[in-house]
Amino acid sequence: MNGGTRSLRGGLRVAVLALLWGSTFLWTELALRGFSPLQVTFVRCVLGALALTVACHATGRHLPRSVTVWRRIVVAAFFCNALPFALFSLGQQTVGSGLAGVLNATTPLWALAINLVLGTERGLRPARLAGLLLGFAGTLVILAPWQSAGATGWGALAILGAATSYAVAFTYMQRALAGQGTPTISLSAAQLIAASALTALAMPAGGLEPIDPGPAALSAAVVLGLLCTAATFHLTYRVINDEGATNAAAVGYLLPVTSVLLGTVLLGESLNVRVVLGMAVILTAVAMTRRHPAPATTTTPAGEQTVESPSTPTRQTAPPKTGPAKPATSNTATRDGATRHPAPEQT
Repeated sequence: MNGGTRSLRGGLRVAVLALLWGSTFLWTELALRGFSPLQVTFVRCVLGALALTVACHATGRHLPRSVTVWRRIVVAAFFCNALPFALFSLGQQTVGSGLAGVLNATTPLWALAINLVLGTERGLRPARLAGLLLGFAGTLVILAPWQSAGATGWGALAILGAATSYAVAFTYMQRALAGQGTPTISLSAAQLIAASALTALAMPAGGLEPIDPGPAALSAAVVLGLLCTAATFHLTYRVINDEGATNAAAVGYLLPVTSVLLGTVLLGESLNVRVVLGMAVILTAVAMTRRHPAPATTTTPAGEQTVESPSTPTRQTAPPKTGPAKPATSNTATRDGATRHPAPEQT
């Protein structure tokens, strides 16, 4: 596959992911009209787990068998699924779907802040630091704690907590699970199974009350589980595996536009100037934090080629040639004069 086709497929994947992920807040808002927050979380985890498990076996894959992998999956399921799903459902009891999407766009900023605290963010440039500070300023503009009509409250704080949890999860998933030899469909199915179990343990805290959902709430829960959880989560894992956690979090840049438009058009949510201004500030800040210099290639006096990456201070050095290389032979002669052919190399 050439670079152009790969880039096109990556762009389509991100576009679909942004549309599905951005509509999550709309379907959550509708599902909450018939289910409690914990029930919404449990239903979307179970439906997503069932859909991905079926897809996993249909493609000839199997769930992970390693105990170590499952331990890591449980940690990822808590921070990427069970906790943020519950926080979003709780937060959207008082926060509209559009504003929820805007606050979720802070995920890349939290990821950068976490990497700074952990010391994994090296060589922070002034533009990225300014973008980080500007992003948090935009969040304050939206929350408006100085106004009685601001968005400050437990609901907004819960959604910010969910965005932070996503940032922790994406970084952990890239380091501990993605690209470790287990297919992404197997990882995503197993992780939603673990998230379903974790959510089931929390159900006595507020998820056992009787329900009588109408057709709209029930349909929203199904869409939320199959499309906005199963499909979205698997696509997220693919992006993390292929392009890294930073690019997966970057999809959050597009969520405010999707969530605000859907909330305004379909739910009739109001949109004031302060929220629009805060959204513009956050998106500008995120764009500033995304600027990376291109890798530089230099040549040392000894003729060694060195490739330096701006994010990783490692050097790959090719030793200089000391003499003419001997011609490679593919056959080896044995003592009896027969020719032995080596087995073909497996890739």
